[in-house]
This record gives sequence, C-alpha cells and structure tokens, in this order.
Amino acid sequence: MSIRVIFQYQRGVHFRLGKVIGVREPGLNLIIPILDRLMKVSMRIVTMPIQSQGIITRDNVSVDISAVAYFRVVDAEKSVVAIENVYSAIDQIAQTTLRKVVGKHSLDQALSDTDSINADIREILDLTTLDWGVEVTLVELKDIQLPDSMKRAMAKQAEAEREKRAKIIAAEGESLAAAALGDASDIMMAHPLALQLRNLQTLIEIGVDKNTTVVFPAQLMSTMNDIGAFFARETTAAATPIVSGSPPVTVPAVPVHNGAGDTTQ
Repeated sequence: MSIRVIFQYQRGVHFRLGKVIGVREPGLNLIIPILDRLMKVSMRIVTMPIQSQGIITRDNVSVDISAVAYFRVVDAEKSVVAIENVYSAIDQIAQTTLRKVVGKHSLDQALSDTDSINADIREILDLTTLDWGVEVTLVELKDIQLPDSMKRAMAKQAEAEREKRAKIIAAEGESLAAAALGDASDIMMAHPLALQLRNLQTLIEIGVDKNTTVVFPAQLMSTMNDIGAFFARETTAAATPIVSGSPPVTVPAVPVHNGAGDTTQ
C-alpha cells in the first residue's frame, strides 16, 4: 500500500492529510498509507477537438467553424489544486474564444487569414490556462462550413474574376499583335518585295492541306488586270488601219535572254 510507481510521462502530486507537500518525479515512490495520497498527472500533449460552433462574422455571414487545440500540463500541482477538471475547462473556454475571435473578422479574413486567427485564439487561451498550470501549444481551424447560397455567390465571384483576367490578357495580346503588325507593315512599305514573299508563303501554307481552293493575292490580281489591259490596248492598236501620211508607230524592243546568256532584241 505504500509503493507507488510513476511513469516517465507522469508527475505525482503528493498530499499528506489534505495538504500538498511536493511533486514526485517518475520512478518508485513510497508513501505513508492512510495519511498520504499520490495523484498522478500526465504531462503529455493532449489533442482536444473543438466542436463546430455557429458563428456570425463581422459582415453578418453565418458560418460553422470547428477547430482543434493542443495543450499540455506544465505545472502538475496547479492543474490539480487550481481547477477541478482542467480538460473540461479548456474545452469550454476554447469554444467561447473561438466564437469571440472569429466574430471580429469578416468572412474573407476568416478564409484567408487563418494563421492570424489561430495565433489570436492561442494567445487568449494562454492568458487563462497558465494560471491552471496548462500551456496551449497550438490551435488550428479545422473546418469552415458555409451556407449553400454563399458558396454559389463565391463561385460566381470567382468565375467573374477569371473572366476579367482572361479579357485583360486577350486585350493585351491584341495590343501587342497590333503593334507588331504595324512594324511589319512599315517594313513591307520600305521593301515591296517582302509583301510578294509573304503572299507566296501564305499560298504555301494553304497548299499544305491539299484542298481544291485556289487563292490569289489581291496584288497579284491587280497585276494580272494590268497585263490584260495592256494586251487589250495592243490588240486594238493592231486592228486599227494605218492612215496614209501618219507617222509610223515605233514599238520598243524588248530584251529577251536565252539560256546561253545572250541577249536578243
């Protein structure tokens, strides 16, 4: 009856005739039967879930938030003498602190700034629990439940935000493309053959699909029209009879290059 064994993760609060006479360390301890009483206190970190709380945020949105708290006993004597049931007390004060802290923030802050909310809850809990010999090591918001109407509104907001970014990116692309086309047109005006090369490149790209569509660039069509008008004038001139006394019409010689490199008129 006088032998007590305290495990490594425990401490023993030693009472004699109802008075605390000390805290026993892990190992084999002897007490006086009937006169002494040894209460064992666990010093390990305890995980305590904080049940879901219905909270109204600062912008009047109703949400259900649950959290989890981690704490440990740092003073075995205070945890036994200062409070009757330390676990129940921490559970209750954690719930009220969660409602008070989250209620000071808007919905957007509660969703995005969780680290600040966790730190505020932990700081408030430590101010109270240290008098009980308990230290809160960590508090984390675990789950945030939103009303269905709010979920739909947030989804619409996110969709509109993405559409806005897509339109801005498309407008920036059009601006850059217009600037590049302006530079290209200036180069083509300075070098007329560049436009002909671009037309030929376009014809090659169209011909890759092996379709039956024939495309003629507008500049090529105007050239063909000029050639047709020239031949029409020549034909008309050849069919008109020469009036006696009129000066002969001189046709300019056109140089023709043969394959050997000689030029004939």
